[in-house]
Amino acid sequence: MSAPGLSLYRAASTALKPVARWLLNRRAGAGKEDPDRLTERLGQAGEPRPEGRLIWLHAASVGESQMALTVADALLDQHADAHVLITSGTRTSANLIAHRGLDRLIHQFPPVDAPDWVSAFLDHWMPDLAVFTESELWPNLILAAKARGVPLGLMNARMNRKSLDGWARWPQSARTLLGAFDWIGAADQRTADGLSDLTGQPIINAGNLKLECGLPAPDPDTLAQVKAWIGDRPVYVAASTHAGEEALIASAHKALIEEQPDALMILVPRHPERASDVAAILTEAQLSFAQRSKDETPQSAQVWLADTLGEMALWYALCPIAVIAGSFVDGIGGHNPIEASRAGASVVTGPYVDSFADVYAVYDAHDARRVAHTADEITAHVRQGWSDGGRMIENARAALDALPGGALPLTLSALNRLLDQGLPR
Repeated sequence: MSAPGLSLYRAASTALKPVARWLLNRRAGAGKEDPDRLTERLGQAGEPRPEGRLIWLHAASVGESQMALTVADALLDQHADAHVLITSGTRTSANLIAHRGLDRLIHQFPPVDAPDWVSAFLDHWMPDLAVFTESELWPNLILAAKARGVPLGLMNARMNRKSLDGWARWPQSARTLLGAFDWIGAADQRTADGLSDLTGQPIINAGNLKLECGLPAPDPDTLAQVKAWIGDRPVYVAASTHAGEEALIASAHKALIEEQPDALMILVPRHPERASDVAAILTEAQLSFAQRSKDETPQSAQVWLADTLGEMALWYALCPIAVIAGSFVDGIGGHNPIEASRAGASVVTGPYVDSFADVYAVYDAHDARRVAHTADEITAHVRQGWSDGGRMIENARAALDALPGGALPLTLSALNRLLDQGLPR
């Protein structure tokens, strides 16, 4: 690490290992880490390395893991001799990956970015290709892999203006770290331009991979059963909610059921392990609810708390309106509306959608979403969606047609080139 900022980071990450251990144990006690797999966070593998080539994909959380699964599926299909290792940092994403059950796919939690824990991880797994996603830039992990001659890719690179400005304050560190990658594919033009400035090299706008990573279709029998439970009740989904959003959405639903007492909201927390916190919010709001993880059905409930994994396609298929959360509090950046639109749900969001600014710009150009700033506006937009949602859905289909495609084949082509350049095993 020749850049002063990276050298400082390396020293700090070594010195703070005792603090990292304490934080991991505290997170495990709070249910945010798997206590049975904490050693993986210290670089100690939970499984043996398989024979043959190993492609390592590193993701952050659920959205990136869904994208990594799509890429992994394609790579496994193309390389019968290879295994794929996906690392991701949350229990929710780990469960999502396990749910897919792909052959020759391994999940691990990534090591905390301290030099010796990183070394232990790389000593064991010896990847033939390492691919990071979006803005998951862990300096020790990236530079240690580079020093071992592992080809490095950064797919679907996405940075908002704040992140780009932050890296610009450390230009030498940014150039060293980003220069370690053999290929970078930006998800949007803002990121491509920003990374080109930071690296001094042209970075291509490969397109947004998340636009091409579809959800598995819902089980038809399950879909039919749930439709029977709901009947002709007006229903909508509040998708991928975060802390600070459920109280707002609960308030909106309270107002909605005053006018339509049989209305049902399907509430899907982004992280199902927060179910008890969400249940407490619903109880405080005096909303009756059924809990999906407990096999409770929604016939007599005002809210169905869908605290399960791998069922988002089911909820979108059921609901004519999707309130896409992660957008009602600043700092999250919103979530992808594409799957909701593909399923035929009209889209309502909050104002904070910077992580998908390119997508929502196309939506807005086609009048394909409604933006709510308050609980009252959420209520009004849901009510309006039940009456004229068809127009918004048609507008969303036009927006989908206008979005650029081709990111997946371009990314796969680049990753295959890197894999062919890898070290012989």
